[in-house]
Amino acid sequence: MAEIVVYTKSYCPFSKECKDFLKTKRVDFDEKMIDNDPALEQEMEQKSDHRTDTPQVFINGHHIGSFDDLKALEATGQLDEMLNK
Repeated sequence: MAEIVVYTKSYCPFSKECKDFLKTKRVDFDEKMIDNDPALEQEMEQKSDHRTDTPQVFINGHHIGSFDDLKALEATGQLDEMLNK
């Protein structure tokens, strides 16, 4: 199964939607909540090519992007391929 890391903010509705979506896919993921954690926020920005929006999703160390990017992969069928590697 794929290793999934999701950087989130507690008050971000897109972060919640993304986590709910991943739960419907029945995959485990590591949530890194960046609220009040400047070091973790900086880590996310460095790994995501300086993106500051949340969520930011990584699958097997590969930066996917935001929830919109994840949904785009789902629409093309590529997400299931990535999750099953």
